[in-house]
Amino acid sequence: MICVGTPAGCRGSKHDMTALVSKIAELQDYQRYEDLHWTGSFEEYLSLVRARPQIARTSYERLYDMILSHGTEEYVDNKKKITRYKFFSDERHGGADAIFGLDIPLMRVVNVIKAAAKRYGTEKRIILLHGPVGSSKSTIVRLMKKGLEEYSRTGEGALYTYEWALPEELRHLTAGSETFPSPMNEEPLKLIPPEWRDKAIDNLGLRSEDFRPHIKGQLNPACRFIFDELMRIYNGNWAKVVDHVRVKRMLISEEDRVGIGTFQPKDEKNQDSTELTGDINYRRIAEYGSDSDPRAFNFDGEFCVANRGVIEFVEILKLDVAFLYDLLGATQERKIKPKKFAQTDIDEVIIGHTNEAEYKRLLENRFMEALRDRTVKIDIPYITKLQEEIKIYVKDYNPQRVRGRFIAPHTLEMAAMWAILTRLEDPKNQQLTPLQKLKLYDGKTLPGFTQDNVKELRKEADREGMDGISPRYIQDKIANCLVSERGQKSINPFLVMNELESGLRSHSLITNEELRNRYREMLVIVKQEYEDIVKNEVQRAISADEEAIQRLCMNYIDNVKAYTQREKVKNPYTGQDEEPDERLMRSIETKIDIPESRKDDFRREIMHYIGALAIEGKQFDFRTNERLYKALELKLFEDQKDSIKLTSLVSQVVDKEAQEKIDVVKQRLIRNYGYDDQSATDVLTYVASIFARGELKAD
Repeated sequence: MICVGTPAGCRGSKHDMTALVSKIAELQDYQRYEDLHWTGSFEEYLSLVRARPQIARTSYERLYDMILSHGTEEYVDNKKKITRYKFFSDERHGGADAIFGLDIPLMRVVNVIKAAAKRYGTEKRIILLHGPVGSSKSTIVRLMKKGLEEYSRTGEGALYTYEWALPEELRHLTAGSETFPSPMNEEPLKLIPPEWRDKAIDNLGLRSEDFRPHIKGQLNPACRFIFDELMRIYNGNWAKVVDHVRVKRMLISEEDRVGIGTFQPKDEKNQDSTELTGDINYRRIAEYGSDSDPRAFNFDGEFCVANRGVIEFVEILKLDVAFLYDLLGATQERKIKPKKFAQTDIDEVIIGHTNEAEYKRLLENRFMEALRDRTVKIDIPYITKLQEEIKIYVKDYNPQRVRGRFIAPHTLEMAAMWAILTRLEDPKNQQLTPLQKLKLYDGKTLPGFTQDNVKELRKEADREGMDGISPRYIQDKIANCLVSERGQKSINPFLVMNELESGLRSHSLITNEELRNRYREMLVIVKQEYEDIVKNEVQRAISADEEAIQRLCMNYIDNVKAYTQREKVKNPYTGQDEEPDERLMRSIETKIDIPESRKDDFRREIMHYIGALAIEGKQFDFRTNERLYKALELKLFEDQKDSIKLTSLVSQVVDKEAQEKIDVVKQRLIRNYGYDDQSATDVLTYVASIFARGELKAD
């Protein structure tokens, strides 16, 4: 039957529809809902705190514990021990907001939070994340806000606030309302008067061996008004006053404006400091009779909303001077000054972020010295490690997210390489190229350079990572290639590099032609590196006949053995004993730059290596010796490249036999190096053009 009064096409009985709703309802976790919406008396809350004092943590303590709850891992980078905080990998959301390559700056951020949690002074400072555009400053803060939201919904991160629940005869205190929630979601232990609060915490045993609640300050003006009125009604009997308190679970939520505040400066005409501290509710003046009655005040400014959690200042240094005084008081004194009321205590993490230009303006402004003095600046630079930069683009452009287009191997790698090169300072060592410096930073080894050298390279570069190309620019250009109407089913490094270069002409952050030319020179370096990479891959694909390499290896070893032991080699065809084939041995050794003067050393090294394996009962495998493996591959490539006739791809005149051999190479590229059919053909054609120009050299 057709449902009456429902959209066309809706069929089924009322019973069926109810069953569908019930099926969805079964997904609900009622126990979790009850836990998250727990309410109880003040005495019941004291029992909770006695069992677990960490419930009454400060905002910094809670933030620090939240970060640690996700775990840490340690590793050594150039002899420096680094702690990676797994929280910033955002694994709980599939890495959607993961931070890559910034473990050291994140260590500095967490250390400031740790010091603030221990009340060593930094809790009275603004944490200022400073760096170039697109360096993950806002992402770091967003992670913290999301993390606190989720942490507050766990048993470990539970926190509580309170509301006043008044009988009918006392509802004149709240203009007839049965309840009056704490407008700033304060800690219930603040209901204990400050003069006996510390002693009460000690006497009640509200502490553990490693934690003691640190509850400072007075109640907010509205709650203090109700508290004082009740104390007057009950002749100072505090126990009867707190009978009217109902404690409830507090869930931090940016959307609901609970525990998280965000302030973003607007133009000067629209800025109003009441956005931070709240404003008078003129409709309630008629109920309460005065604009100075705290119940007629909206404690909905961002500082009030963020109490017990985090307040984020977006582009903090664009704040109007009118906001400066509120910010300074909130920072140093941990108090705010609402209109017509006394200073009000707050407990929240104050964190802001700004870019380079705004920070330079701060340094030049003498009137902002007080703000600078109350700021802990932490540089958040661009990534300078290639493999970490690549992760940014792989996260956004992978087969799961990009449908209908194939991204050829090395496309994202080359874009990332160019981005890193623009961020590195030129090496002071004239013998070191920018590309070599990039590789050293990425963990590669170069002859003559140690980990100590890499540490020195980083020390001598004061502003490395603070300038250069933003990941956003790279992402924009990759996106342009992916949606291009040129008809390619796969995008390759040259398409992306061309897009990167053409975009430099209109890049809004490049202010002079000299810098633009420098970035173009970096693209030339990247293109050359890509050419070397694909030449090597094609070489390896052509010489990937394992049996042929094995035969060549055994022939080489036989000759080396005879040479080092001053023996002769039996010719398998003639059966005659002959001198070791010097020409064969040198044709292999020169592929890895073994000079004539070092050939004897290299050959003895090979024989010692084989002998050591024999002592251990292991058989020699050419794959275990990387240098020899590379030399054998290059030798086999040199012997086979002419027979494959790769250059025939350029003239597009390919006979059947040559095509079959080319198809074998193409399949190896697809199977071993991640190409698809089109990109493998493109790479082979490109390398073939180099053949045709006579530029490909076996050595």
